[in-house]
Amino acid sequence: MGIHETAIISGDVKLPDDVEIGAFTVIEGDVKIGKGTKIGNRVTIKGKVSIGENCRIYDGAVIGEEPQHLKYEGEETSVEIGNNVIIREYVTIHRGTKLDKEKTVIKDDVMLMAYSHVAHDCVVGRGVIMANCATLGGHVEVGDYAFIGGLAAVHQWARVGAYAMVGGLTGVSLDIPPFTIASGQHAKLYGVNIIGLRRRNFSEEVIKAISKAYRILFRSPLPKEEAIKVVLEELGNYKEVRMMVEFIKSTRRGVARHHKD
Repeated sequence: MGIHETAIISGDVKLPDDVEIGAFTVIEGDVKIGKGTKIGNRVTIKGKVSIGENCRIYDGAVIGEEPQHLKYEGEETSVEIGNNVIIREYVTIHRGTKLDKEKTVIKDDVMLMAYSHVAHDCVVGRGVIMANCATLGGHVEVGDYAFIGGLAAVHQWARVGAYAMVGGLTGVSLDIPPFTIASGQHAKLYGVNIIGLRRRNFSEEVIKAISKAYRILFRSPLPKEEAIKVVLEELGNYKEVRMMVEFIKSTRRGVARHHKD
């Protein structure tokens, strides 16, 4: 296919020999694209953007546009996209700001379904899937292999932990711990993402340890600090349990609670 004759390419753009660029696509600025990447029609890539190898960018996507932040003053910030990333129709990914990381990061093997949005200064971990119209506010961090359902929205500065699953139409204003399931207009926790963990080849022993830690942390009457102490005493030899505890201890916005039975 090569580069369509109607594509517009300007600035310091670095393209591999095997790149494919569709009709009416615009690429401008300090842009680097890895080998094997295919870019569809009417895509816009602008500013300082690096895109890895073997990515697939579908029609209408916009990557590297200015952030939707009133304090952005035109400073040079960037977008970094890893390898094997799928960016479906009309996805938007905005560059970072000087107020935080100065870059927006999408790691390897991510899939962003149609109309999803990744705002400024977000970090999207490896293997994350965002379903149609899922939205990340600025400064959001999503851990590896998390899943965010369609039409879900994550508030600025909130975090979604690794291997967590956020249901469709969910509003996430507080942190969602690793390995858990969250759902609801104001997200509540619904236990451990057991099916997701099995699909990722977690052993039954580890899943049982995570589940027990969850019950102590979120379903027992113990105060948070005491619950953490008990979990570490009983299950601290599991790195996944320590990971959950460290996530909870490092929260800035607070952690979502277990739903009422």
